Amino acid sequence: MDASTPVICCDDVCVDFESSCVLSNIDLDIYAGDFAAILGVNGSGKTTLMRAMLGLIPLTSGDVRVYGTDLPRFRDWQRLAYVPQRLHSAGAVPVSVHEVVGASLISPRHRWPRRGDRTTVANALDLVGLAHRRKDRFDSLSGGQQRRVMIAAALAKNADVYILDEPTAGVDAESQERITDTFRHLQGEGRTVLLVTHELGAFSSLATRIIVLGSRTGVGSKVLYDGPPPVPEHLSERHWHHSEDVVLRGTDSGLLEPGTSA
Repeated sequence: MDASTPVICCDDVCVDFESSCVLSNIDLDIYAGDFAAILGVNGSGKTTLMRAMLGLIPLTSGDVRVYGTDLPRFRDWQRLAYVPQRLHSAGAVPVSVHEVVGASLISPRHRWPRRGDRTTVANALDLVGLAHRRKDRFDSLSGGQQRRVMIAAALAKNADVYILDEPTAGVDAESQERITDTFRHLQGEGRTVLLVTHELGAFSSLATRIIVLGSRTGVGSKVLYDGPPPVPEHLSERHWHHSEDVVLRGTDSGLLEPGTSA
């Protein structure tokens, strides 16, 4: 693919939910090597935008292309790794930490475990400091530990693009530093990172691009700023609060391939 082709392209994207406009006319290109942070106040559509990029929620209008391919026709999902804000199905089926991470390596092309997968999972858990909990039930972990397991699942894919929704929320300072070091290494390898966060915090030294979502009319969020840090003073908030913008049952399990139905 030509380097000038965006990894993800949103062209005039609009998303409505229950007759309310959440995103309005979003034009956004994410390029290989970007480390972009999406900021905005509660309800500004940050999580909704991520899900729309991955085909987890329908567009009202507009188009999304991934690696130059229209989203409905894109199939190479192993190139992308998604860390949702939470795993709603965590307690539905008893699974171990190892199994949660291992599930990220299963795809339509690789339906069964392969030689080396066990080592890959172990290395990913070690990167987030949870190798010693590999045999524990996932639902026995704290919220912050579950988030670290989900990051390990993303890392195990060895993807080109990492899409993360509040990756360090509820994670202790030491683990945040470990995660930041890992993504600094990925950045050095030219990987692409797109994350939603209520504050840059540990990622402030890594972000090369800030995208602020919001609405000046109260109807439908647009891109208010897209450029290098810091955020312009007239758009900055003392704290960037974050909550899930739209909750759609079964669309953010994190174990589904993006672009598929629950």
